Amino acid sequence: MRYLLKRLGHGLLLLFGVSILSFLFTALAPGNYFDEMKLNPQISPDTVTALRARYDVDRPLVLRYGKWLDAVVHGDLGFSFAYDAPAAPLLWARAVNTLILTVASTLLAWLIALPLGIWSAERRGGAPDIAISSATAILLIIPDLLLALGFLLLAVRTGWFPTGGMASVGFAALSWTGKVRDIAAHLALPVTVLTLSTLPVLVRHVRAAISSVLGAGYLRAAQAHGVPRRTLLYRYALPAAANPLISLFGFSIGALLSGSLMVEVVMSWPGLGPLLLEAIQARDLYLVIGGVMLTAVFLAAGNFIADLLLYWADPRIRQP
Repeated sequence: MRYLLKRLGHGLLLLFGVSILSFLFTALAPGNYFDEMKLNPQISPDTVTALRARYDVDRPLVLRYGKWLDAVVHGDLGFSFAYDAPAAPLLWARAVNTLILTVASTLLAWLIALPLGIWSAERRGGAPDIAISSATAILLIIPDLLLALGFLLLAVRTGWFPTGGMASVGFAALSWTGKVRDIAAHLALPVTVLTLSTLPVLVRHVRAAISSVLGAGYLRAAQAHGVPRRTLLYRYALPAAANPLISLFGFSIGALLSGSLMVEVVMSWPGLGPLLLEAIQARDLYLVIGGVMLTAVFLAAGNFIADLLLYWADPRIRQP
């Protein structure tokens, strides 16, 4: 339990540091939302001054950060200037969509990477291993942006998949199963891009982890006793190689989350990516900070889940 509390403390410190840096970087950035309002001749200077005072833009950074931190404790992430609404509801609605995309991509990537990596390790040096290594090497050198644009072009040219969004125009009139199929169709391309972008790293790590334990004496003894090869790989070799793979699981969530923001923008998926881009362009201070903080929360949560799995899988960690 001490291990989990320690890891939880590290996650909270990470979030605290991200919040400080977010406020610092936004303060160092030139201009703000109300500076652009001054360029509008329909808005009087007195109105701009009153708005700056209302939202504490002119107060010192330390005081603004303290007020924001107190609001976060009470579930408030500040106020969006551009949307003229609290930032929290805007962010949570988009965060759910980002989670749907990221969770689906993570599960699919691992479901493919585990058998491929194990198969490659089992046939190390053979034709399947060379083919898998070559395919992952090709995927590694293709930029994620190019991959997303390529699949988007495929959707436009063929019409097989939706070219953007999360749901069709007549989504509300569909049945329950129809809604599921519609969302799945819109998910197909973004999930495919994210899965292909992270798959090479996962496959190579799984292959390396399995290869490192295949030569162990107890595995050779089990094979000599007639244990089937499939049982040997999945029941004995995979648990023995689990520790580095569980740690990689937390890292893969962070990698997929950062990649999903770009994919969301390119493929018009209504997640945190497009909202964060709009907020940065509009210099919408608290919406930017809230978006950055939510991505940091997801990253910390993913790593904590990996720590929980590691705590459950490795009895040495549970020892006092």
